[in-house]
Amino acid sequence: MSNSLQTLMFALNLVPDAVAFEQVQEVIAEHYTYTPTRFTNGSGDDQVANEAGSNEGSCKIFAFAKLNNLSDAQTLACFGHFYRHDVQGNPDGTDHANIRTFMRHGLSQVQFDGDALVPR
Repeated sequence: MSNSLQTLMFALNLVPDAVAFEQVQEVIAEHYTYTPTRFTNGSGDDQVANEAGSNEGSCKIFAFAKLNNLSDAQTLACFGHFYRHDVQGNPDGTDHANIRTFMRHGLSQVQFDGDALVPR
């Protein structure tokens, strides 16, 4: 495991509130090849469908979380300020549908139509 990936995993375990969305995206770009992939988040009537190439930040984070067996809390930390400020700061908001749906259903309800990330 490289230094940047180790640093991120350390932060997710010990100081998750210090994790930045941009940091996560940089680590993913450094260590994985990304392919835009359709994915769904949630279940039944409470599901967000994301076409390939849309919501790529969420796609990368959810794929990274699955590949690295992250907990739901660690996965949310990967969204950085979008989760901590935009969602937690406005619990009744309607923005960031993927984060809000994920909070209700967790990683087990995120499904991909293919491999969004492949280790380099």
